[in-house]
Amino acid sequence: MVRCDPDFIIAPAPLPRSITMAFPLNPAQREAVRYVDGPLLVLAGAGSGKTRVITAKIGHLIEHGHDPARIAAITFTNKAAREMKERVGELLRAEGRRADAAAVTISTFHALGLRIIRGDARALGLKPGFSILGPDDTEPMVAELVATVDRARARAAQWQISRWKNALVSPGAALSLAQSDEELAAARAYQRYDDTLRAYQAVDFDDLIALPVALLADDPAAAARWRHRCAHVLVDEYQDTNAAQYRLLRLLAGEAAAFTAVGDDDQAIYGWRGATLDNLAQLQRDYPSLKVVKLEQNYRSTVRILRSANALIANNPKLFDKRLWSDLGHGEPLRVAPAVDDEAEADAVVRRIVGHKFGERACYGDYAILYRGNHQAKVFEKALREQGVPYTVSGGQSWFDRAEIKDVIAYLRLIANDDDDPAFIRAITTPKRGVGATTLEKLGAVAGARRESLFAATFAAEAAAAIPARQLEILAAFCRLINDLRHRAPREPAGRLIDELLAATGYEDWLLASCDRPQAAARWQSVRDFAGWLAKKGEDDGRDLVELTQMIALITTLEGQERDAVDAVRLSTLHAAKGLEFPHVFLVGLEEGILPHREAVAAGNVDEERRLMYVGLTRAQRSLSLSYCSRRKRAGEWTAAVPSRFLAELAQDDLRYAGAALPAAEAAAERATGSERLRQLKAALAR
Repeated sequence: MVRCDPDFIIAPAPLPRSITMAFPLNPAQREAVRYVDGPLLVLAGAGSGKTRVITAKIGHLIEHGHDPARIAAITFTNKAAREMKERVGELLRAEGRRADAAAVTISTFHALGLRIIRGDARALGLKPGFSILGPDDTEPMVAELVATVDRARARAAQWQISRWKNALVSPGAALSLAQSDEELAAARAYQRYDDTLRAYQAVDFDDLIALPVALLADDPAAAARWRHRCAHVLVDEYQDTNAAQYRLLRLLAGEAAAFTAVGDDDQAIYGWRGATLDNLAQLQRDYPSLKVVKLEQNYRSTVRILRSANALIANNPKLFDKRLWSDLGHGEPLRVAPAVDDEAEADAVVRRIVGHKFGERACYGDYAILYRGNHQAKVFEKALREQGVPYTVSGGQSWFDRAEIKDVIAYLRLIANDDDDPAFIRAITTPKRGVGATTLEKLGAVAGARRESLFAATFAAEAAAAIPARQLEILAAFCRLINDLRHRAPREPAGRLIDELLAATGYEDWLLASCDRPQAAARWQSVRDFAGWLAKKGEDDGRDLVELTQMIALITTLEGQERDAVDAVRLSTLHAAKGLEFPHVFLVGLEEGILPHREAVAAGNVDEERRLMYVGLTRAQRSLSLSYCSRRKRAGEWTAAVPSRFLAELAQDDLRYAGAALPAAEAAAERATGSERLRQLKAALAR
């Protein structure tokens, strides 16, 4: 099977001998790589080789005398940053420039922000071992500040504060902008929330951008230092930037404006989390000399797939017009398959995958089932399990979401920062060691009166008066253990310290005492795997225990567990599938109210839903199947479903309908017939 990868392009026009000879480029790509005279926007359509352009441009800059230590490439996920590092490493090592590859900064926005905060922690009022709190840690803080036990209300307030931070709206401005009682409550909590974070010597995920912005805007010396370190900035997925990230780019670029922004306005699908297409228009206003290069040749999909993608997205207003094209052949028509209900849809999709895999001698990993919302996965999982088809679900439980891993991370956070009260509470109570809610309440009263952390309050004279001697000794012994590990962390291998921590806490014995044996064994193995991974990461990257702890916070918030590739059908939301590609894609649930989502329609955000559909279409390399139901159950009642308006916006000449939706009795018969065909296929395969 031939895979169409933009990293294996053979371009007709030769280049002079250079680093970038390893990356043959088409004319538009070459223009983007060679332009270094000012601000550049590269409009990179889906599958047009944007990672190749960024990688080649880094090589071009180094070849032409730019210091690799002063080049920064920024993207949005750990996975994308890791892949870019691999590409740059391969390119430069092939030319004997291994040291140059290691010197280039390639990171996420948030990792770069963390690096800036670490470098100027004192100026920001933070100690070097500050904590990074994730949403699970900050939700109870917000709930207390808005005086609610309703998780939905607490999360709404948490999300609103996050939106204000990403838009660089101060607590005072938030008060004046609040338009409802809920927003007013969130605005009143906002300042106290930030004060609580600082009391914990902690930052949240949004602070990793907001604090560097504040630092560079207010401290000219710091701004000059970081501009020197980031003399040329390359930003991937620029269309996904929010106001704070764009401001950070502007502050780093300075007057020299030596940056390359690479993105695609047609794939802007994260408006709900603060990303704004206004940043594209603002780029032109802020940089009148901005050069724009369009990458329109697609190296992924067939002509028919791209024709429908172009027809669909043409219905959106355009800041920059572009049309994807391909020389990979006309390809198969797009298959449109109506179904009577979601079970019939799932059965039909799975039957087609199994039959197609058998006929094409393909792998399960060549197939993806994409949908608008996570709730749609359940019926497809059931159908896949019934037929014995292996599958993975994007967005499933992360390794870091497991209770036993969260327990260990609480200890690591406390070792890094003893002001981290949420980590203190989890660590002192897991395993249980005779310190309960009453003791913690008394310790909390002492800490509150002294305005210091629970950890520090343990050693206060007031604690000795308020807490029984036995419980106080348990607290003191716990704190001595943490202090000992913190003192040794900068000098000793992380793996050794983690092993000592687990032994000292008796975590394995506690699991055996509190769980049945198989569950205890599984959870302990999970802890051992985590400890081994951290030990290896510390060795490979030269990081101490504190640095590893901050790295974990970034990984858990950005994308969860980094899973190894397996041969399995991928189930994924459209949002999670962005950046991926598959030979064969099934785009399901194409109905009004689902895609476009009814809330988006009510809010007037159909354009973003259309971009989401466009992302789904352009994940497919060789074949694309579209399906919808004629009815669905809502609140236990069957309701009629209407095909998505987006189906009518595709290139109709390239669609082939599989037949009208069937009545229930006929659908059942069709499923039975399909199951028999599937049984025969499996029998033939076994022979």
